[in-house]
Amino acid sequence: MKNESLSLLFNLTKTQSLLQRKFDRLSMHGLGYTDFMLLHLLASTSEQQMRRIDLASRMGLTPSGVTRLLSPLEKNGLVGRESNARDARVSYVVLTATGQRVYEEAKVTADALANDILPKITMNQLQAITAIFKQIDPEFTSF
Repeated sequence: MKNESLSLLFNLTKTQSLLQRKFDRLSMHGLGYTDFMLLHLLASTSEQQMRRIDLASRMGLTPSGVTRLLSPLEKNGLVGRESNARDARVSYVVLTATGQRVYEEAKVTADALANDILPKITMNQLQAITAIFKQIDPEFTSF
């Protein structure tokens, strides 16, 4: 007997791999898919900064995974570090001006890819998929 729930989870994993391959076009901007996700999160905040732990949570990564992801972005000047004036134990990942420029250029590519991948998706379909994600992760928040 086929377990439909298990099949759905396998298909989600397969879809993630497919999306990452399709988003390889972001390499023209010097970014990978997860690099772009991270820049997108930073660009989406009013201060263009987040704590590493919050980035990890939003991206579904471990804090050490985010640290590894940030290293090349820092070397390339796309993100920086900023200390919290009130609590020296807290530091923020900050989107730099260069990072903002690269993000804006890459976003044009990413938007076109998203429209190519899901050209006719309806709001009802998006809401149904989001409901599935929320069942998998009750703390799920959309990008």
